[in-house]
Amino acid sequence: MTNQALPPVVDAATWERRLASLRAREKAATRELDAIAAERRRLPMVELPDYTLEGEDGPVRLADVFEGRRQLIVYNHMWSPGQEWQCPGCTGFTSQYTRLEFLDNYDARFVIVTQGPIEEALAYKHRVGNRMTWYSTANSSFGTDVGAPPGGGFAVNVFLRDGDTVHRTWHTNGRGTEQIGHSFALIDLLPYGRQEEWQDSPEGWPQSPTYSRWATSKDIAALYGPGSGAS
Repeated sequence: MTNQALPPVVDAATWERRLASLRAREKAATRELDAIAAERRRLPMVELPDYTLEGEDGPVRLADVFEGRRQLIVYNHMWSPGQEWQCPGCTGFTSQYTRLEFLDNYDARFVIVTQGPIEEALAYKHRVGNRMTWYSTANSSFGTDVGAPPGGGFAVNVFLRDGDTVHRTWHTNGRGTEQIGHSFALIDLLPYGRQEEWQDSPEGWPQSPTYSRWATSKDIAALYGPGSGAS
C-alpha cells in the first residue's frame, strides 16, 4: 500500500459512467479545435520583405528556406548570448521533433530560427542532439519582425510562399505552443497530470513548483546528445 493520495475506487459501471461524461467534454473540445482550425485556414496574411537568414551553408533567402515547398513552420528558439545551455523549454520542446519527413506530403517544412550566431546555434544543436534544421536571424530583423526579438521569448510562425514572395499566416507563443507538441498531451493523460502547483488537482495530489519537473537543457544533451547512444 502507498501513503500517496489515490483516486477513489469504484465499480466498473460507475467508472464507465464517469468516463462517458468526461469523453463527451473531450469530444466537444475536439470539435471546437476543428472549428478553430477552420477559422485559421480563413485568416488573411501579410506579405513580408525579402529577408536573408544564415544557414549551415551560408546566407539563404527566406523564400529558399522553404526548399521548394509552399508552406513553412518556424520555431523561433530563445537565445541567451554566451550561455552554454540555452532555454530548457525551447530545448526540450524542439527535441520532440525527430521525424518531420511526413510534412513533405503536405508541401510543408518545419525549421528552427534563432537569434544566436549560426556557428553557435549549430554547435548547440549538436550538443543537445537536436534533429531539426537550424537558421540564424542574428544579422536580420526577421526574428524581431515575427515576434521573437533578441532577448525576447519564443514563438511559432507559419508562412506561405507564392513564388519568391513570402507571407506570414499565423503566429503564437506562450502556452499556444502546447497544442503542437506531444509531451504535455501525454502527461495530461496521467492521473497526477503535470504535478505543478498551478494545476487544479484533488487535495493531496503531488504538486511541485512550476517547471521543476522539466528536463534541463543539460538533461536533454545527456539523453540525446553526443555519447548518449540515441540514434
